[in-house]
Amino acid sequence: MGLDPGLRRLALGTLLAAYQGPVPPDWAVDLLAEGLAGHTLFGTNIHDPAQVAAGTAALRAGRPDVIIAIDEEGGDVTRLAHATGSPYPGNAALGAVDDVVLTRQVYAAIGAELAALGITVDLAPTVDVNTADENPVIGTRSFGADPARVAAHSAAAVAGLQSAGVAACAKHFPGHGATVADSHHELPTVDVPPALLRQRDLPPFAAVVDAGVRAVMTAHIRVPALTGDGPATFSRAVLVDLLRREYGFTGTVITDALEMKGAALAAGGVGPAAVRALAAGADLLCIGAKVDADLVERVATEIVEALTAGRLDRGRVEEAAGRATDLATWTSAPGMPKPGVDGLGYAAALRAVRVEGDVAELAKPLVVQLHADSTIAEGRVPWGLGPHLADAEEVRAVAGETDPEALRRLAGDRPIVLVGRHLHRLPGGPELVDALAATHPVIVVEMGWPGRWRPTGARAFVSTYGASHANGRAAAQVLGIAG
Repeated sequence: MGLDPGLRRLALGTLLAAYQGPVPPDWAVDLLAEGLAGHTLFGTNIHDPAQVAAGTAALRAGRPDVIIAIDEEGGDVTRLAHATGSPYPGNAALGAVDDVVLTRQVYAAIGAELAALGITVDLAPTVDVNTADENPVIGTRSFGADPARVAAHSAAAVAGLQSAGVAACAKHFPGHGATVADSHHELPTVDVPPALLRQRDLPPFAAVVDAGVRAVMTAHIRVPALTGDGPATFSRAVLVDLLRREYGFTGTVITDALEMKGAALAAGGVGPAAVRALAAGADLLCIGAKVDADLVERVATEIVEALTAGRLDRGRVEEAAGRATDLATWTSAPGMPKPGVDGLGYAAALRAVRVEGDVAELAKPLVVQLHADSTIAEGRVPWGLGPHLADAEEVRAVAGETDPEALRRLAGDRPIVLVGRHLHRLPGGPELVDALAATHPVIVVEMGWPGRWRPTGARAFVSTYGASHANGRAAAQVLGIAG
């Protein structure tokens, strides 16, 4: 016996799916006509602007008010520029500059680009306060470690995006900045009292609610005092009592990807996770990146079966689907996107660079880029100084496998510029820097989150607050080695 068509359509109206490749497959369009709320675009869906625009137009043929979402944060998390790196600096760089007018301008430019391509929801900005230097998943995606500064820039980012007619989605509620684990791989725990959350993590969310943010994304993190043993995504105390009642949010609550281990493992699969998230107060369920028609149908079936069995209240699911529709209606309002400002991102990245020490007269250094793994959120996006160098020679190395003496011989009488991301966390990274700096002029370029670590003996320590294409160009300019 098949699913009740009305309940299936209702369930589909709460789901944000995805598909592989540059052209939407038939099933992705057909499901939209049958009630699916929308799709999220990832790097595999992006080849060039004309192709993206054609893809979003094809999706609209299935449902005119389709939600088309993307993770376009600028900086280290980009989908549109995944092949080259973003032309915009990310939040950490904007926070370092600390010019809220600039932050609004950058996000307005990103929003204009998205609107021109037919994308309606940006799963940004990240408004987490990065209070843990060792945070493996937020870091440079955050405006900083000060709640007031993060709040001000978060509100500016939301205003910029939404001025272009693209809905902003602030993330990750109630705050992922104090974690030292990645919720893509496990369920992180933030074991603090709610009072500390209100003081440290929640001010940016209050600011974006006041700024009229259209959506908020849940965090797959455990806050025992509020969520018990499960993640915030499954917690009514977080999504209803805290976000809606205390902070007054009336927009759409979107889950982080339910395929992530922080949710799927806690629930026993994506389908059960969807049911638990809906029951807790989520409205639009991001299934994940690896989605096909069968997975969408399995999740919809799980929701329908929970409704039929009385484990899920129909009124709650109707409310969720209604909020998803409200989001789609807002983003489909007519309006012409404003063009971006040429060179805005590169100028912003240059303002963010901080130099401790002396970088004068480097005279064609040996540039050594140290390998660093990317997070799932970042993906394998090119980074570094390589595309921006003039006459400087560049080599790639693995910190823990590199002989300092071999680099000294290769450099000869040239200074060495060591480029890394979270260099102090790389196995053998600090040891390599210190060994080289003991006998050779060394400049360190940190393109990750610049924590407390500083190398001993280095001639200079340069912080870019991100590893986007714009950040790389800015670093090369400051060092005087740009092409």
